[in-house]
Amino acid sequence: MAFEDLKARVALLFEQMVDEPEDSHEALIKLRETIAELRATGMPVPSDVLEIEQKLEALEQKQR
Repeated sequence: MAFEDLKARVALLFEQMVDEPEDSHEALIKLRETIAELRATGMPVPSDVLEIEQKLEALEQKQR
């Protein structure tokens, strides 16, 4: 997966979260899948993407 593809996926996830905040759990799942794909190919995961993942996890915990 190219870095540009990752950026596009993350941007799309953010759009979905803004448009449909009730689906933040789904966005977190998709983000985790994207991160796993990066790791599987040996590509580094950008720190800001990992930070986003942590923030989504915290948001999900608050919604429970």
